[in-house]
Amino acid sequence: MSDPTDRATTGTPDRHVERRRAFHRRPEPGWCEFLTTSRLVEELESIGVDGLHVGREALPGEARMAVPDAAELETWFERARESGAREDVLAATEGGHTGVVAVLDRGEGPHVALRVDIDGLPVEESADGSHRPASEGFRSGHEGWMHACGHDAHMAIGLGVLEAVKASDFEGRFTVLFQPAEEVGGGGKPMAESEHVEGVDYLLAVHLGLDHPSGEVVGGTIEQLAVSNLRVGFRGRSAHAGKEPNEGANAMQATATAVTNAHGIPRHADGATRVNFGRAEVGTAANVIAEEATLWGEVRGETTELMEYTREELRRIVRAAGEMHGCESSFEVVSGAPRADSDGALAELVAGVAGDDDRVDSAVRLDAFGASEDATHLVRAVQEGGGLATYAIVGTDHPGAHHTPTFDVEESDLALAVDVLAGSVLRVAAERPTRGDRGRDDDRRTNDDREGVTGG
Repeated sequence: MSDPTDRATTGTPDRHVERRRAFHRRPEPGWCEFLTTSRLVEELESIGVDGLHVGREALPGEARMAVPDAAELETWFERARESGAREDVLAATEGGHTGVVAVLDRGEGPHVALRVDIDGLPVEESADGSHRPASEGFRSGHEGWMHACGHDAHMAIGLGVLEAVKASDFEGRFTVLFQPAEEVGGGGKPMAESEHVEGVDYLLAVHLGLDHPSGEVVGGTIEQLAVSNLRVGFRGRSAHAGKEPNEGANAMQATATAVTNAHGIPRHADGATRVNFGRAEVGTAANVIAEEATLWGEVRGETTELMEYTREELRRIVRAAGEMHGCESSFEVVSGAPRADSDGALAELVAGVAGDDDRVDSAVRLDAFGASEDATHLVRAVQEGGGLATYAIVGTDHPGAHHTPTFDVEESDLALAVDVLAGSVLRVAAERPTRGDRGRDDDRRTNDDREGVTGG
């Protein structure tokens, strides 16, 4: 990696930990992971791969969602250059075309892929001495941004699995997809539409933690919520709030009406739904009728159809709120992800590998996810192409919840994650499971199969 000051300060020989800490110190937003992509390229070149696809070669740029504006992209691009990002990588990623795909070709055999995410979050990391990244010198150096969901560790795991598979007797094709922009739901769709996912027989995606402790591994997840991320706008007419309020068309009132009525969308008999507005920019002064408003929100559903039902109800509410207060309204779907569940046969294989490891106390075949993740685009793409896919979880103890200033991971779990995933890749190639191995074609959609397999 380019900047020696970004190395872990503890002098640990554990390459997984060193990599994780280096990535932790330089988090970047979705589609702005210029320095991150450069560092991944350096690591991958050091490992040695048969195919390396960077930026525009990693995924189709026209399919990207939730891309920041040009000014934000340029700010992070120049910051990456100042931090030592390679010029060839900058040229390949300029304009928000981040991400990397690495390929090992090992003769005849199945095509197995591993997907990991690479972006950070707009969270100010804790500087308290009890927070290990602060006390041990690898706290985020990008103020206001943090790897608060473990993507730094995911990248280290992806690199470690690639090394392990390369050193093994694996036969087939192994692809690691380092996907940008997961936190904004913008990178999964273009990665799923890339040539690198075509013909994948088995897909593994992974996440650390998610309320699962160290020593627990979940082979696959079900009940992921479909999600749409939205931007809503109101344009009214300004006026003096004291002298002639009747001359205005109040975007603030339209905003309040839309936000309040959103929570009145009827729940649905077919399953759970969610709706939330989490951010708004509206108005300029206390004595001015607000002319413009922009809101950011989301809808979720237990199925893709339930999410779409909630989204269309919200669209109707926004339109009505604008009409009620004499404002023009806009409703934009910025990004999103569908519902997709893990295939039981592949989840069972991962849980079986984990259950053979003495470090694992509990290996669970399938468990509910209950949130959203744009890896579902890749899961569905592989399943629709006739392959199997699973979204696995490697538990880790962490002092702060995901997306909070004190989030951290138990770093000894990185090696476990590498071993379980690399072992799963090898077992997949040897056993080649099929969807019918558990006897039910709808296995990945069931809720009654959350049995545990006790580890050593």
